[in-house]
Amino acid sequence: MSGEDNLRVRDAMASSVRTIEAMATVADAIRMMRETGLSSLVVERRDDADEFALLVISDIASEVIAKNRSAERVNVYEIMSKPVLTVPADMLVKYAVRLLVRFDLSRALVVGDRREPVGIVTLRDMVLSYARD
Repeated sequence: MSGEDNLRVRDAMASSVRTIEAMATVADAIRMMRETGLSSLVVERRDDADEFALLVISDIASEVIAKNRSAERVNVYEIMSKPVLTVPADMLVKYAVRLLVRFDLSRALVVGDRREPVGIVTLRDMVLSYARD
C-alpha cells in the first residue's frame, strides 16, 4: 500500500475556517474574504438541527456581480449554498475526491467527530497532496 492510499482529508484540508451570519450582507462577506484571503466562508447554523451552508466567491460572482445587484443590499442567506457536502476529517482522500467528482463539486466542508467545522478541502488541495513526494 502506498502513502497516497493512507492520505486523509485532514492532511490536505485548509484548517482556516471563518464563519459569517446568514443575515450579514454580501458586502460584509467580501470584506471578510479580502481581510482573511479566503475564498469561502461557512455560514453559521441557526441551531444544532440546522445544516451547514457555504458562501464562495463564485456565488458572489454569479448571483451578485453578474446580475448587477448591490452587495450592500443582498444578504448572505439569499445566495449561499445549503446544504453543503460535508466529509469527515479522517476520510481517505481518494474517497473524498470520488465524492466531489461524482457531484461535480470543487470543495467540501470538513467536520470533526462532533460535526463541528474543522476545515475546507478542495479538489485542488487533495490532488496536489495526493501526489506529494
